[in-house]
Amino acid sequence: MSLARWAALPAAVIWFGVLLAPWRPWSMRERLEAADAGADLGEVTVLIPARNEAEVIAQTLGSLQQQGPGLKIIVVDDQSTDDTARIAHGFANVEVLAGKSLPDGWAGKLWALEQGRGQLRTKLTLLLDADIALKPGMLAALLAQRCETGANFVSLMADLRRDSFWDRLLLPAFVYFFKLLYPFALSNSRFPCVAAAAGGCILVETEALQRAGAFASLRGALIDDCTLARQVKNTGYRTWTGVSRGVISLRPYRSLASIHDMVARSAFTQLRYSTLLLLAVTAVFIAAYWLPLAALTTSAGGLAAAALVAMTLGYLPTLRYYQLSPLWALALPLTAALYLGMTWSSAIRYWRGVRSQWKSRTYVRA
Repeated sequence: MSLARWAALPAAVIWFGVLLAPWRPWSMRERLEAADAGADLGEVTVLIPARNEAEVIAQTLGSLQQQGPGLKIIVVDDQSTDDTARIAHGFANVEVLAGKSLPDGWAGKLWALEQGRGQLRTKLTLLLDADIALKPGMLAALLAQRCETGANFVSLMADLRRDSFWDRLLLPAFVYFFKLLYPFALSNSRFPCVAAAAGGCILVETEALQRAGAFASLRGALIDDCTLARQVKNTGYRTWTGVSRGVISLRPYRSLASIHDMVARSAFTQLRYSTLLLLAVTAVFIAAYWLPLAALTTSAGGLAAAALVAMTLGYLPTLRYYQLSPLWALALPLTAALYLGMTWSSAIRYWRGVRSQWKSRTYVRA
């Protein structure tokens, strides 16, 4: 077999494998949108960890008060240095807890959630990030999805803002790559090896949360959402994860640097701090995205073109869902290069002694 064909064949195997996989990781069929608002929410407590979220906390709390009557809301102010606590205190039916200092071995968000856990008295708990707003009827839709699927744990990936060139280039791909890594169809089944979650919005049965050992059992986890989903699933409960345009991320990224910081804080953690896995991912990215481009003008050009067409077709449903031009699929090799660079940046930080940096906190290597 010629060298050119060796360059094109791995990409063809990868991308046709993705398209033909029975669990359809490219599909956007696992979606949930807002239902009719006004349901009685007396069985639900919203638990929000908040650190320096003065710019967005009012929108988050305002959106919750449009969900229906009876909802209980707890905001854990994680030692904010801005007006987060003052703004939260201004909302009726919102309990604000003053967070204590972060103990050794804890991630900040999980420590805040642990402090609020003792105040949970309802059957259901909604874990919501402070920068996530819900459209009216979204909580009712979550409750209906729980009943329809029999899931004890329902999470939704937020609709990330797409205000700039960098947002449109990178953020839909973030969802796409996540679904390739954690196929939702497998995660939502009883298949034990895949457990996905989107930590910004999780509706979970309080009993399942307690029996899974949250949050103390995963106190140092930097990818806390998938870790929690795995523990819930391992305890014998069902999980369901999807996407939604009714769960809105209020945090603006806009620049390459801000998206880099978001990805690099946990990318190497996702690889379990393994240099071997990092090299393997690098090899897969080269084979999948760039070798077929290099082989286009060779004798294996037809096979390379077929691989690139399959790559593009797999990304189109994500672009369509986020209402973006299909032409963005042509930039997928560039997008992949940038994400790989962010992953290497995350690894370099770790090798220099820093596991992660977020919200003015630095988590160092043990």
